[in-house]
Amino acid sequence: MKTSLSPARRVAGLLVLLLFASVTFGADVLPKTAEKFDVNGHTAFLYAAPNPAKGKPWVWFAPTLKGLSLVTRKAYFEGFLGAGVSIAGYDLGEVRGAPSSTAQFTQFYDAMVKRGWSSKPILLGQSRGGLMMLAWAMRNPEKTQAFVGIYPVCNLATWAMKNLPVTLADYQLTEGELRARLPEFNPLDNLKGLQKYKVPMFVVQGDADRAVPYQENALLLKERYEAGGGPITVKLIAGEGHQATPSFFADKDLIEFVLKQAAATAP
Repeated sequence: MKTSLSPARRVAGLLVLLLFASVTFGADVLPKTAEKFDVNGHTAFLYAAPNPAKGKPWVWFAPTLKGLSLVTRKAYFEGFLGAGVSIAGYDLGEVRGAPSSTAQFTQFYDAMVKRGWSSKPILLGQSRGGLMMLAWAMRNPEKTQAFVGIYPVCNLATWAMKNLPVTLADYQLTEGELRARLPEFNPLDNLKGLQKYKVPMFVVQGDADRAVPYQENALLLKERYEAGGGPITVKLIAGEGHQATPSFFADKDLIEFVLKQAAATAP
């Protein structure tokens, strides 16, 4: 399954390239370190765009573990911040989308909004961060501008159950209790709110991914989301797996999607 770009999207892609040309010369003024602040005993990280776009849009990245790994990806760091889109994240450690950890993520969201950032962030989940962000989005669809996934975990019933101690610690349930309640907690079974709000989604995934298999994750998300009228684009990369390659970390279509969603957050 591969995507083909329409003429309109090709034009939009050219506009993104022009944007790069206009902002990369100012890369030296982008923040070198994150602003850190505490939210309920956990550290939040923020790379604020020097010239925030209208509405102060921001990308909420997960997993954030002792820092924001996304900012090491030059194309995204310069592409987002140079266009006025800030990047932030909240370090809760290895969580798996339980209601309690999702509630803690909401405290971070509230802190960001209180500081003046958009009330509708663009959620970007990489690998297991996909599960973190989808779990928050399914409980807060009205607050979610869009979801972006880089080979994201979408399915609580498969990937997360392979490391039961971590998952059970997050949910504070026994294995039997969690398995019995999977339909209550699995994002793939709780898409109606996101479908109602027509929250746009964009996923880039490799068809040779063994760590987070496409068939068990993004493909199911696509099929179920589209079945309920949700807008989603999945860009499937032939022959690539769970890798740190330009296909996943310098994707112009992903940047175009984020910038389009950032513009949509403007009042």
